Amino acid sequence: MDASISTAREVDLHRLELRFADARLLEPRAVEVLARSIEHSGQLIPCIAVVADDSDRLVLVDGYRRILALRRLGRDTARVESWACDLAQALLTVLARAHGRPWSALEEALLLRELVHGQGLSERDVARRSGRDVSWISRRLQLVCALPDVLLAAVRNGEVSTWAATRVLVPLARANSEHAEQLLKALAANSLSTRELQCWFQHYQCSPAVARAHMVEHPRLFLEALQARDEDRADKRLREGPEGQCASAVRQLLALIKQLRRHLTTLTPADLPESLMTALTRLTTAIDALQTDLARYQDHDPQPDPRRCANVASPRAEPARNQPGAQALA
Repeated sequence: MDASISTAREVDLHRLELRFADARLLEPRAVEVLARSIEHSGQLIPCIAVVADDSDRLVLVDGYRRILALRRLGRDTARVESWACDLAQALLTVLARAHGRPWSALEEALLLRELVHGQGLSERDVARRSGRDVSWISRRLQLVCALPDVLLAAVRNGEVSTWAATRVLVPLARANSEHAEQLLKALAANSLSTRELQCWFQHYQCSPAVARAHMVEHPRLFLEALQARDEDRADKRLREGPEGQCASAVRQLLALIKQLRRHLTTLTPADLPESLMTALTRLTTAIDALQTDLARYQDHDPQPDPRRCANVASPRAEPARNQPGAQALA
């Protein structure tokens, strides 16, 4: 089948069967932008469909957002290319196209699931006929294998962004599906920005089990508490000034030195790798430089310029350097 020679024609919307609607993401904002474009310039890219078995209806393969945009504009028809091939070949061709709009990872995974489970193709056949490798097919399918249906529906309806689903909710659902569903409910009631959700997930991965249970139930409350803590720390640093920051740095440095000495006692000089030896050499140089700086403060020398210091080797008092000599004064 050569899709390049297919001709587009106007087709009534009621003749289109939206069989694969569940495999596409709606994204209301994108549909709204597309509707404005169609209203201004018309439908520039036709939809793709194939003839259904024993019917005059056309199964829509690609163009679900265009159909939604046309319906929003009150249109009754759409420009459609009718491909003379089976559904599996049409889906594979659409998947292999590189000049269309970029598909999200979840959309690709949903389409691959339809090919494998719905059309009965093996992963190897899908990889061969779509120009992909088998490992890519397997990784995409893993995105939706353990994903709850409620999460898929939320992503499709635009309630959750694709980034939030693939970077946060999908990994969370694999590890703890109950927490993923609780977080989804919390986000429906009080949404978080991408940055806030990323911050929340970073702390979730490092938190104990008891804290995680509260975090998924009240993610907004956790972020507000975290922000309040950071503001308190910033206020404390501002109140203490550079002296307090130096004291804090000294305490941290003492703790790190104590930890380093404890680890070094478990090693012998022969066991130290070259990278560690290099790091210890650099540490020694930094400590020497720090001792030089600290000597000035430990001696309480109010005049750090050595050219203006008294000569301790001579019993005579040196004249002040900013006054004329005795002869000149006479």
